[in-house]
Amino acid sequence: MTPALVPGGIGAVLLAGGRASRVDGATKPLFDVGGRTLLAAAVTAATDAAARPITVVAPVLDEALPVGWVRENPPFTGPAAAVVAALASWPEEDDPTWTLLLACDLPGVDAAVRRLVVDIMLLPSDTDGLCLADATSRPQWLIGVYRTRALRAAASVLPDAGRDAPMRALLDDLAITVVVAGDDLTRDVDTWEDLEEARRRAAHASEEPS
Repeated sequence: MTPALVPGGIGAVLLAGGRASRVDGATKPLFDVGGRTLLAAAVTAATDAAARPITVVAPVLDEALPVGWVRENPPFTGPAAAVVAALASWPEEDDPTWTLLLACDLPGVDAAVRRLVVDIMLLPSDTDGLCLADATSRPQWLIGVYRTRALRAAASVLPDAGRDAPMRALLDDLAITVVVAGDDLTRDVDTWEDLEEARRRAAHASEEPS
């Protein structure tokens, strides 16, 4: 991918600072799947999409990654607060037209981002964004791409800078296209069982002839 594929440019906000209570508080973004961490996979997907800036909302988990780091204030106050904090760290005068919002627990993040970037070109001009949905048609707000100006406008009116608010509170007034995608694009790692399955799938994929 090249920057020319996304008119006006694209940035990325990667959410990696949750409590991960279903995996006993382990640091999910640092889980290794297929020889790289889930966090590194998300950063690579954003980098391949020519995203700039790329901001991870989390404590610094890997100093080698070419990203900026911020925290929601206070920590662990939810994804909407995380997005508000990330946008506040960007110089508004340099905003890209689009912003990827990605959870850092997605084994299929590469394919998901490729799908989002391609589908941007199909959106009507009055649409504020696009997110993928799972097989049950449930929107996955953190596998999405949104107009940065629309995100900023929504963030500016959230009470308490989005503290303890769900993503739906941030995105509720935006005109978002929801596209059902395959399980391989929307499957996340929420439990130890999910991690084992993701590793099995990655091992199987590596054994397939190229």
